Amino acid sequence: MRLPTPPPEQPPQPQPQPQPKLIVEVVEARDLLPKDGQGSSSPYVVVDFDGQRKRTSTKQQDLNPVWNEQLEFIISDPNTMDTEELDVEVYNDKRMTPAAGAKKNHFLGRVKLYGSQLSKKGEEGLIYFSLEKKNVFSWIRGEIGLRIYYYDETVEGDSQPPPAAEPEPPPDKETRIFEVPVPTEIALETAMGPRHPPMVVVEEAPPMVTVHPHHADHPLPYDHYLATQQHQREAREAHAPPHAAEMRRMQSMRSVETERGRVMRRMSSDYAPRTIFGKFPGGESERITAFDLVEPMSYLFVRILKARGLGPNESPFVKIRTANHQARSRPGVQRPGEPPGHPEWHQVFALRQGTSDVTLEISVWDSAGDKFLGGVCFDLSDVPLRDPPDSPLAPQWYRLEGSGDDLNRRAVSGDIQLAVWIGTQADEAFPEAWCSDAPSVSYTRSKVYQSPKLWYLRVVVIEAQDLQIVPNLPPMTAPDIRVKAQLPFQMARTRRGSMKNSCASVHWNEDLVLVVSEPLEEQLILVVEDSITKERVVLGHAMVPLASIEQRLDERHVASKWVPLEGGGGDGGPGSQYRGRIHLRMYLEGGYHVLDEAAHVSSDFRPTAKQLWKPAMGVLELGLLGGRGLLPMKTKGVGKGSTDAYCVAKYGKKWVRTRTITDSLDPRWNEQYTWQVYDPCTVLTIGVFDNWRMFADVGKEKPDYKIGKGSRRWGRSSWQYGLYARRCSLRCARSMGSRCSLVCTT
Repeated sequence: MRLPTPPPEQPPQPQPQPQPKLIVEVVEARDLLPKDGQGSSSPYVVVDFDGQRKRTSTKQQDLNPVWNEQLEFIISDPNTMDTEELDVEVYNDKRMTPAAGAKKNHFLGRVKLYGSQLSKKGEEGLIYFSLEKKNVFSWIRGEIGLRIYYYDETVEGDSQPPPAAEPEPPPDKETRIFEVPVPTEIALETAMGPRHPPMVVVEEAPPMVTVHPHHADHPLPYDHYLATQQHQREAREAHAPPHAAEMRRMQSMRSVETERGRVMRRMSSDYAPRTIFGKFPGGESERITAFDLVEPMSYLFVRILKARGLGPNESPFVKIRTANHQARSRPGVQRPGEPPGHPEWHQVFALRQGTSDVTLEISVWDSAGDKFLGGVCFDLSDVPLRDPPDSPLAPQWYRLEGSGDDLNRRAVSGDIQLAVWIGTQADEAFPEAWCSDAPSVSYTRSKVYQSPKLWYLRVVVIEAQDLQIVPNLPPMTAPDIRVKAQLPFQMARTRRGSMKNSCASVHWNEDLVLVVSEPLEEQLILVVEDSITKERVVLGHAMVPLASIEQRLDERHVASKWVPLEGGGGDGGPGSQYRGRIHLRMYLEGGYHVLDEAAHVSSDFRPTAKQLWKPAMGVLELGLLGGRGLLPMKTKGVGKGSTDAYCVAKYGKKWVRTRTITDSLDPRWNEQYTWQVYDPCTVLTIGVFDNWRMFADVGKEKPDYKIGKGSRRWGRSSWQYGLYARRCSLRCARSMGSRCSLVCTT
């Protein structure tokens, strides 16, 4: 009986794929240059992006045209979008020109943007760009308003599956084993190219066995491919520089050395300026890898995760001990639902390695009675060496062992999960690890801070109505009514308002500018007061949440509004009373940079709105090596000076702080940080402080004392040369006879 043939399986339906798109909304243009010979122009806009070119309609004889048209572009590769250019050009349409002599469309201006300046959908804003010249001799004026954003649009796959290939008849046994398929023209071109051809099927059944004699005179495709690759390899070696063979020999020697053979570089005792890495004009610009500007410092890392099956205990903790260091973990935490004897720590320790360190002892103890629960011992010669960018070392379970006597051996039970490795300060576990050369308090660790985004708050006080002015004023006396805008630690007040006899309203038309920071959680308090008497009389007040104030990125007009004034209870509840209303125009200015530092040491000139930022011109990398000859800021013991120094560097919105090195006048930090650079003519500021907060009592704070600071101004010529170690003399905070210096690499 012959069974029916099952139907062929249908291929899976393709899943919807997200298709990123870019929307350029051309809103309007202002004050364009007349080019038609009649005092006007007929402009249209052409937009180029990623090889796509689209244009708007033509507005006939209009120097302030309004389009409100959207142009849609497809983003072919989102990974390279930051480097893609968006060109917007404005032309005068010659077809609309009355003069018959116009032979081309006159150029009216252009705007050039990069993908890094574009915003996601929902974060865009209407921005007016000044039109730029195409060359030096162009005469251009005006601006164009654009709203640009990108989003992902889901695209359905092909609804009709591709036709299934008809099954070929099975070949006979002899040809299935020995016959080699003849390559097509495309396959031969692929084999001759630099990329490896898809020879997987041929390698699984390599046609290296020759059965038929007439095939021996003709090279097989795979033999031809090997011969081609050998020829290309010999050609590359013939044109390679003389040192290429030596480099390959060094790399091969480096690959066969063992992990224990890789010895850390010792820190140099000399801080003399030296060239670390060269970037010279005309050469390749290569970014420095992580922590290549500082000296490597060898640390023994111990990551304690959890334990299981411990003996009876109340609050277990872990002790870590080497020949030079000893550390203790915090008490273990018992997770809800876990059986007893399964504490967790999740803590990392970084112990500075010494020449006398041979073994590592890790033991578990009970806080109640200091009872020994078991331990593990490691030989440091067997501990693996980890260099980034290697993946983190996976933790393992180790059986806890007891001490020498038999009674203690029987009482010990359970396992502990941990990981031990040797690394440097470049390890990602180092910033949050308990470090042996720094105190364990939180404010002595390395930290990175971001300054909050600052906005200018502009409050235009126009007028007030229905105010309850103080009655029974002396003759020929006008009320002195002013408006006070108040924020935490800021206050601004208007001049005296003017009143007309025909109406009871008070006019100011005055701008008040304040500075606010994100997150915009505060409230703006507006108080209307009369200062005619010695004591100011409050006529009413209003509270406006900063989050409700509109943000302006350009010069567009912001609508004004009336805000009711309250009095009495003052909280807006039932006890409050209507005391009139005030006419205001309020908005947050995003097109300006809030200067939060002195102009001669400013490190950032970008506007507040991120949509207006230019692309970064490069990366500034700073390696803080150490200090020498710092001032003793405190006494320790009898007549001994001491300093617990840390370093702070500030550039742009980013602040960095190194860890505190205790009791050293020559501290070594060896920490490296990076900044995005948007303007070359900026200043990097570095300061050194003495830590006093570590000695403050619980609930109290002691201010840290400044040892000195220095600054480095970056000109355009500073970005064309190599990276050097520099000794920066610090301007000391005290007038003493000693001299201190800071060594860093940039």
